[in-house]
Parts: sequence; C-alpha cells; structure tokens
Amino acid sequence: MKVSLNLIKQLINFELPPVDELVSRVNQQLGGVEEVIDLKAKYGGARIVRVVECEKHPNADRLSVTKIDDGGVADVPRDDNGYVQVVCGAPNVHADMWAIWLPPKSIVPASFDDAEPFVLDARPLRGILSQGMLAAADELAIGTDHEGIIEINERDIPAGVTLQAGASFAEVFGLDDYVLEIENKMFTHRPDCFGQLGVAREIAGIFHQQFNSPDWYNAIQEFADSDGLELEVFNEANELAPAFSVIAIKNVDIHSSPLWLQCQLVAMGGKPINNIVDATNYVMFMTAQPTHAYDYDKLRGHKLGVRMARDGEKVGLLNGKEYELTSGDIVIVDGEGVIGLAGIMGGVDTEVSGDTKNIVLECANFDMYALRRTAMRHGIFTDALTRFNKGQSPAPNCCCVKAVDGYGWWGAVGGVQASPMLFKNHSSLRQVLVDGKHWHGGLLIPKRFVEERLGVDFAENEIETLLKNVEFIVDDGNKYGEAGVMVYSPFWRTDIELPEDVVEEVGRLYGFDRLPRHLPERSIKPALKNKRRELKQRIRQSLSRAGANEVLTYSFVHERVLKNSEQDPSRAYRLSNALSPDLQYYRISILPSLLDKVHANIKSGHDEFMLFEIGKIHDKKLGFNDENLPIEKTFIDGVYANKKPQAGAPFYKVRKIAERLMKDLSVEVDFVKIAESDSDVPAPFDAKRSAWIVAKNGDNLGIVGELVSSARRNFKLPDYTAAFSIDIEKLQENLSKNQDYNYQPLSRFPSTARDISLKMDSNVDYAKVYACAEEVAKKHGELQINITPIAIYQPKNDDSTKTVTLNVKLTSAERTLEDKDIAPIIEEIAAMAAEEFDAAQV
Repeated sequence: MKVSLNLIKQLINFELPPVDELVSRVNQQLGGVEEVIDLKAKYGGARIVRVVECEKHPNADRLSVTKIDDGGVADVPRDDNGYVQVVCGAPNVHADMWAIWLPPKSIVPASFDDAEPFVLDARPLRGILSQGMLAAADELAIGTDHEGIIEINERDIPAGVTLQAGASFAEVFGLDDYVLEIENKMFTHRPDCFGQLGVAREIAGIFHQQFNSPDWYNAIQEFADSDGLELEVFNEANELAPAFSVIAIKNVDIHSSPLWLQCQLVAMGGKPINNIVDATNYVMFMTAQPTHAYDYDKLRGHKLGVRMARDGEKVGLLNGKEYELTSGDIVIVDGEGVIGLAGIMGGVDTEVSGDTKNIVLECANFDMYALRRTAMRHGIFTDALTRFNKGQSPAPNCCCVKAVDGYGWWGAVGGVQASPMLFKNHSSLRQVLVDGKHWHGGLLIPKRFVEERLGVDFAENEIETLLKNVEFIVDDGNKYGEAGVMVYSPFWRTDIELPEDVVEEVGRLYGFDRLPRHLPERSIKPALKNKRRELKQRIRQSLSRAGANEVLTYSFVHERVLKNSEQDPSRAYRLSNALSPDLQYYRISILPSLLDKVHANIKSGHDEFMLFEIGKIHDKKLGFNDENLPIEKTFIDGVYANKKPQAGAPFYKVRKIAERLMKDLSVEVDFVKIAESDSDVPAPFDAKRSAWIVAKNGDNLGIVGELVSSARRNFKLPDYTAAFSIDIEKLQENLSKNQDYNYQPLSRFPSTARDISLKMDSNVDYAKVYACAEEVAKKHGELQINITPIAIYQPKNDDSTKTVTLNVKLTSAERTLEDKDIAPIIEEIAAMAAEEFDAAQV
C-alpha cells in the first residue's frame, strides 16, 4: 500500500511533522513502513518550459530544433534572447506549447530505479547541439506513450495554478512528494486503510487531530435521468454479492486523463490508461472501494448483473487470457453470458476503448472468501482483489471524482437513492443513520471499562475526543446513565465488533507507549485446574514409563492412508483447499497416521518400539453439534511393533500396557471379547484378535488388539504388531473421584504369593476365570491382592480341557500373613470356579 504524503496533506487540517517523526509514529500506531520513496529525487530535475521557436533540423527529416524559455533557472548556454536550444524528435512538438524539459545532468525518471540510471548531457544530434531533452510520458514514467512529448494544456493544470516558465514540474504536479510504502499484511483487518482517505484519517487520529471526511465522500449523490440508456440490473448471488449498484453515463469522450490526475495516480502506485479507467482507479486508491467501467453499447441485451458461474463457462479477461470457470466463481454477466470475474478483473468484450460513447459504472461488494478461492484457483491477483480480500463493508459509500474532462461531479459510487439495487436482499445489515452518515450498530461500553483495561485515568471527554477524531460517534446521553456510553463505529470500520475492540482503538490512538508500565491488578486466587490437560499429562507419563514415544502427526491424511487401513474415505471430510496433495482428508482415527510411521522407523534400525499420539478426529458418522459444525472427538491411540518374533501373541503385550495405563489413571476396566455379531469394530482392528476396553459402568472406552492382515501388508508392518485406541472424553467421565489421592504407601510387612491351577473345559474363556478370582479378591478389601496370569496349558492329546494357572499375591498393611490367612482365599477361588464353570483345582 503506497501512501502519498502530498495527498494526505490535502485531506487533513494540520501540519505534518518531519518525515522521520511521521514514519516513527506510523510504525508505532498504524502499520509497518517498509520503504520511504522520495519522488522529488526522481522528478526534481524536470522543468516546465514554453517552446518559443520550432524549426526543422537541417540534417534530419524527423528532428526539430527548438528554442525553449526555461525562465533562466538552468545553468546552460543560451542564445541572445536567453532561450535554450533543444533538439527534439517528437512529431507533435511546435512553437508556443508548454512542455517538460529534462536539462543536462538530470536523470531520466524512467531509469531512476535502474542499476545505472541514465544521466542526460549536452550533446550534438546530427551536428546540432541539444541541451537535454523534451520528455515523453514513458520517459517520465507517467505512462506508456512514446508517440510524442507531453504537451501541457489548460485542463492538465491543477486548480489554482498558473504556468510559469522554469517552474519545477514536481512541485506544480504534486510529485515533490514522499511516498510511504506500508506492508499490506499490517492492514489485513483494516480495508479502509487501503485508500488514501482512510490512512489520512488514521494519521490525524494518531496525532490527536480531528479528521473530517471530504464533503464529496459523505454527500448523497443525485443523478439525472439518462434518456435512451435503458439498463436492466439484477443480482442472482445475494449471499455472496450483498451490494451491487450501477449508474449509466452517456456521451463520454475517451482520451488521456489530465496530467494532474495522471501524476496523482503515479504517486499512489497506479498506471494511467485513459480518463474513464483512471477515474475508477482514482476512486479506488482514494477510498479503497474498487469500481469498474463497462462500455454500455457492448452489453448484450442492455443487461448487467451478478450470479454464480456454471461449470465449464469461459471468459476472456483484460489480461488477454481465457479462463474456464467453476460453479464457485462469482461472475458479472450481461444478457447472454459472462463478461467478467466479479471483484477481480473485467472482461475484454466490454472493455472501455477509444470508440466508447456511453459507459456503465459498477460499484459492488463481494464475499472475500469466495473471491480469494477464485483468485487462487485461476492465479489472478489485482489491486481490486487486494481490497476486496480484506472484507470491504457492504454499507453505502457515497463518493465522486471531481472535474474529470468537463464532466463536473459524477457519482462513481452510488448512494441508496441513486441505486436501489444496492441493498437488495441485504436488510440484515445493522446500521444507524447519524447526521447523514451510515453507522454500524452501537456498542455499550460500561463505565470505566476502558480505563480499567488500559490502566489510565483519562481526562474528562478524552476518550470521546480520541474516538471522534477518527469519526466515531460517542453518545453519552443520560439515557444510559451508570450503564456506560454507546459507541457507534462508522461503516468502514468492519473490525469493531466487541467492547474490547473499542479499548484497543483507544489504546492505539492514545499511544501504547504512553500506557503506564505496571501490571494490571489481578486476583491471586489460583485458576481452576484444567482436568482435560491434567488427564493428558498423566497419560503421557504412564505411557512414557512403559517405554512408548509420543509423536505428533498431521490431522490431515492422504486417501491412500485411509484405504491402507481399510477405512472408508467417504466417512472423512475432504478439504477443498488442502495444504498439499498428500493432505486431502481429515482423519477419522489417529491409528492410521501412526501405522504410516512404523515401517520408516524399522528401516531406521529400531527393532522394537511403541508410538502413541493424543489428537482429535472427525467422522461424518458423528454428525454435527448445536452450531451445525462437525463433531470432533479426542482419542489416545498407540501401536506396538517388534521386528523380531516373540513368544505369545502381541495382543497381550499391548493389553498389558493399556491395563497399566488404566491402573495409573485409577479407572477400573474389563477387557471384553468382541462378539461375532458386533459390526462396530473400527478398522483396522481384527475383531477375532481384539477386545473392547469396558468400564465398570458399562461404557465402551475403546479397543485393544491386533490388526487385520491387509493393513499389516499395506503398511509393511511386522507380524508382531498390535495397537489400542481409547476415547479420552469417555475415559475422563470414568475417572475415579479421588483420582488426586490414589497413592497408597507400601506395606511394612512382606507379601506372600500362591499359585492356583484350575482345570476346566477348553471352551471356558480365560476372562471368566480371571474375573472369578478378582471377585473373590474384592471380598477381602482389608488385604491388597494382585492376581497375575501365569500360564494356560492344553495337552496335545486332549483338546477338550485346559489348565489355567494364576499367581495370587497377598499383602497386609497390619501384619505378616500366615498360611491360615491365605489358604481360605485360595480355596474360595477354587470353590467359586467349580461352581461357575465346573473347574477342578489341580
């Protein structure tokens, strides 16, 4: 964003400080200044001169020898009349014209930024000495025209200026200027600051000066009836185009803009084209509101409107390229088809040209997110898009361009009265009309709300003054009383939504560097503990002690990862603007992301390891919450892998880790066999070799088990691999109420262990045997009883029976246990097993 200080001076009513001080204040209170451009250094050598004589060059048909009146300011040789001789090759040079002269030793402005700028000198051309040159538009870096030199006419001169020979071109046409280039990202939330008017308002505010928008900006426009210019205007994309207004102007004459306007565009970073296009750009650079002009006679059916594109439609734009559109693009159309990309670039078919006689001016507002997607999709970026991208206000913005080629005042942006289409289907906009201006709905600021947060005792009416300086309305009438004051933000301040935004605005305008350097008063009462965060930390500690390594993977995965884990991609949300082609889907479980890392770690030389991750998942089957957003859930998933074959099944290895985790969290669970009829087993777990993790209240907390062979094959996993997946929300619901006090001191007395072997039918589940022993242990709560499986033995010649051996370890906190204390408990386990599944102690 380029800011012309000369234009800023015209918009404010106080003297600006030196540039260094101004830049310092802007950096502190407005935005980061990337560069200060001194235009006077570029144009300071150029002089306005009058061509007194013009004769053909005796040795060249296309050259002319001129005598110019430079007012005697340059130190160059002259003739007896005090005139300077300059040889010129322009076909339009003639006597008694005003031109721009670059004297010897001056730099040609077009080469100013080159590594080796072109410095003029006095030199002979075909035998005739020429003192410098008369400049064309391209040589002055004002335009692209090189057909002739610039001829200054009455319409080119700024109002109130009289031409004098030898006057500084830069001073007369406003190019004795400093231009501040401010980083665009600094104004991401401030679309109004993408115009000179908005920056001028802010500069006034940070210097504590009152700013008043020009009359032309607040005036409600009135337009005469354009007889013979029938135009049907329509809006079929009201949601994404809340404002769309047009006006028609007839009998226009297309030519170059006045020189003063061209120079102002250059100072603002623009490029002059013709009077109509320059006028629309001038409005945009001044007010931050893009506008566009169409050739009325090229609008088919004399219709102009906005709608969504249809897949496959094509449009040729002003950049000379043709684009194929999608249904997500907002387009401008006439009676037969697309003529432009809304908010980005107009079409070549309705371009204003030298033959244009009637024009249509459009001013609109479009959804910034839709425009951003369109620009990214087609790779088109323009000044208009830059401004729409920041979230322009759809509220009315009445402004005009002054005295362009004899048109007088004409509305470049229509008001409500001039263009009823402006608020079509946009009645939801909250606004208040105050003194002829449109304002957003007010914010009630409680008494001393600002002072308490900034730590400043402002003087009476100081806050009101700071806000009014930048055209806020502050209503402190008695009707609000002790409740506070009502603050209305102007329509261009789309960033003001909360009372805290007003606090920030007051602090910025007052100067954050002036705020007292002490901490705000706070209660020393400790904040409540975050139960979810504490739970996650306890999970990390437990799994780390078990030797597991925590990893963090992307929440987004490739479709390949979903399919490799036998998951259905249709259940996953697909991203329309993915970070990369490898991150197209939001994961529906964490485990596939972990499995994708196993093979790489094995190749790196890690033969045995366990990975775990705590993260969020989204699944279409979970549905939506009350705010119509996809429900997200948090899980803890882990995978254990061992390259070397081990005795036993990997299921028991991971189950032991999951069981230890539950005990560390004081959550009592059972591992329940998955029924053959159960269809809710999450992929890629193998239902026949997995178990549900079930809390004592019946809640299903998750699953632990081995993986289906296809997943092991797809991810190149070793055979000795198993995993678990646990729902943290349900886990937290089942935490013991006294989880903060689950520590038990070790007994001072020795423990005693006994083995018990039970022979039973081979169809009896081991889980039933273990549950039977646990039930007996609970009856003896005065003792600490730990039951550990030792072996499950089944003879080769008898597959109808098996023997389960358990180790029962007993500890008392009061005394050393004797055999008479232990034997009854072992007998009780045997008796219950005999009763429930006809087991015999061996």
